[in-house]
Amino acid sequence: MPNTTSAMRHLRVSQKRRVRNRLVRSRAYTFVKKTKRLIEAGQLDEARAMAVQATSALDKAAEKGVIHKNTVARKKSRLMKKLNQAQSAVDMG
Repeated sequence: MPNTTSAMRHLRVSQKRRVRNRLVRSRAYTFVKKTKRLIEAGQLDEARAMAVQATSALDKAAEKGVIHKNTVARKKSRLMKKLNQAQSAVDMG
């Protein structure tokens, strides 16, 4: 337990931030997972719409400092690469 008043205050602030950060991070990663599932299921139209939501959620998380901006860029890049590869596989075959 914290001993000083400022340490107690910092603990309260940290707990509030932790809850907010978890919600923001979880929301972003949930959209990413849903997009990947849709891609694997072959529902590319729905996957493209979900990818837009995932991108938005990741950008908001980066903006708030919950996820590092380079991590967000990497995740978005890999997600779009996977979606585009699936789309080109459908177009070719």
